[in-house]
Amino acid sequence: MTISQEHNQQVKQLQELIKGIDYAMLSTVDDDGSLHSRPMYFNSDIDADGTLWFFTSASSHKVFEIEHHQQVNVNFSSSTQQRFISISGIAELVKDRQKIQERWQPELETWFPQGLDEPNIALLKVNIKKVDYWDDKSNCHAKTISGL
Repeated sequence: MTISQEHNQQVKQLQELIKGIDYAMLSTVDDDGSLHSRPMYFNSDIDADGTLWFFTSASSHKVFEIEHHQQVNVNFSSSTQQRFISISGIAELVKDRQKIQERWQPELETWFPQGLDEPNIALLKVNIKKVDYWDDKSNCHAKTISGL
């Protein structure tokens, strides 16, 4: 199997694991080294290359933290399906208006009432480095997807 085929299969596996989970916990590192976690709406926005996307305000504290420490962790869980996913990666802020428009969904108006006209609207791009997951199909044994 070629690397790109294996990569595509890993991305598809990750897409299946997080399918139907609308929220994730994003953990960042503050300047004092402490971890800071908050819920983030996830609209199933994962690229074919395995990149995760979240909407945010460019002036939020999490963006400040990411500008100083790009390493993040994103956790998804579905207790009803006994599925738990932990993703470590590198985050960056993206202010590209075209990308923001491409990824916009009406559900986001809950957090951005002015829609695409919201001041400071931006995207957090998370490049995945490693995925650990537990699910009922694997009898809750930890499994890892690396090299995404």
